[in-house]
Amino acid sequence: MGASASTEQTVSPEQRELESLAASTGALPLLQKSFSKLSDPQNNTISVQSLQQCFYLSYEDPVFESPQKPESFPRLLDHLGSSIIDLFFMSEEGGISWLGFLRGYVKSCGRMSTSMSLNILLRIFAMSVRKLGLSSKLEFESDDADCKINGSLLPSDVLLLLWMCWAMLWNVRTSKFSERKGKLFLPDINHLVLSAVVSCAEVNSSLDVWDCDILGLDVQLPVGKFLAWALTTAPTLSDCFTQFVHGRLGSSVTAEDESGSSQSILGDISSKASQALLLTHGRAWAISLGSRNTISEEILKACFAGDIVGTYENLLYRSSAHGKGLNRFRSNVEGYHGPLLIFISANSEDAHQDNGKIRKWVIGALTQQGFENKDTFYGSAGNLYAISPIFHVFSPSGKEKNFVYSHMHPTGRVYESHPMPVGIAFGGTIANERIFIDEDFARVTVRHHAMDKTYKPASLIPNQGFLPVESSISEVEVWGFGGKTAKEVQNSYKKREELFTEQRRKVDLKTFANWDDSPEKIMMDMMGDPNKVQREDR
Repeated sequence: MGASASTEQTVSPEQRELESLAASTGALPLLQKSFSKLSDPQNNTISVQSLQQCFYLSYEDPVFESPQKPESFPRLLDHLGSSIIDLFFMSEEGGISWLGFLRGYVKSCGRMSTSMSLNILLRIFAMSVRKLGLSSKLEFESDDADCKINGSLLPSDVLLLLWMCWAMLWNVRTSKFSERKGKLFLPDINHLVLSAVVSCAEVNSSLDVWDCDILGLDVQLPVGKFLAWALTTAPTLSDCFTQFVHGRLGSSVTAEDESGSSQSILGDISSKASQALLLTHGRAWAISLGSRNTISEEILKACFAGDIVGTYENLLYRSSAHGKGLNRFRSNVEGYHGPLLIFISANSEDAHQDNGKIRKWVIGALTQQGFENKDTFYGSAGNLYAISPIFHVFSPSGKEKNFVYSHMHPTGRVYESHPMPVGIAFGGTIANERIFIDEDFARVTVRHHAMDKTYKPASLIPNQGFLPVESSISEVEVWGFGGKTAKEVQNSYKKREELFTEQRRKVDLKTFANWDDSPEKIMMDMMGDPNKVQREDR
């Protein structure tokens, strides 16, 4: 077996090298245990059927959040497991040996560059599409992971590819709560697909990104440009496959009874309440694909929590629920010292159309720390996001550090010869902010990227020109992703502030020595004769 094969007296150099490569990923103990569980004790090999069953993925009647419902997708998942085996795990006489098992893992999930991992993902997708009986325009020059890929993708292909990655991640993330053949929830990811289309293809200027049929969009996305888009917008997309392999091998080791009944986390995941939130499952997943860090992991927890509505502990502020304005905003986020994700939804009238349609768009910002009341920019890092209708990430450019600005009116009546803007801003400079939200949370101003050297350039909203765009705010949301510790610290801060406020409201008369020192006596004397000369005690 795998656990004992590596301890035999005669270990080949190839086996030693493969075990070293597998150990570098931290997966060697998992591989040894899963091989021992799946292999036949008599010939010490795994049958192809057993390994295909391990990676078999099938869902009946997925729940689509988007109106785009390709009928071929459930059948595409049926061929995922066999495609993985055919591509990476070579069968010898009697089955797959320990060496073949190691070769397959290292070839598919070993330590490699992000571009090579994306090549492997495309190879699995192309094989699954061909097994389904559909045509694929992707051509691979060799079997190497770093080989050149020729051809192109349709927008419908991109949708199927992204949903395949989501389904693999959904399976391993929800395996403890749902049945293997339970319901699969597929989020609306049109904003991600349109991001790839706009970045990779030559589209007509008449393309209506607010009302676009992804499945019927007939444009070619060159695979080279698609890989470049994935490296900048979704560099962790290939991690979905790696986590799927680790998860399924781990399930084979634990040997859980997957045929029995278990708790379903699907719940009311497609409810109107969930769709009303600006942070949907599809948007949260798109943001998490941008980096590998603890923030992305916290966002992923919200993605696969079953229903984002049930994760209200992360929702710190929502203008429609807590009230609009900078004061309401501050009272809900004050004391939270952790990463914050801010969403702004706004409406703008399409001046280029005669029908005067109201176009809704969503932008966002990620900060690494809580908000402070300052009259200057602050912060150490962060990102800006175009969320809807097209998704884009704007990482720091490294030229300036004007990440966040949040300023309230000073307490008391203080004369200011040059008053600073009151509101919240991201990027740009004072009075020329990239994004500026006024103190009433009624209007948001989005300026051209030429005004901003903190974040990378590009348009935050579709058809954005050089002139500032001022729009009416419909909703603002703030989500905290600092984990339980940040939330507990904020709760302690709020309790302490409430205690201080209550103490200020009370006046302890016992602190005054006698009647002459009491506030009641002082007020009565002032009301009686405020101009009366009082003798000063010396």
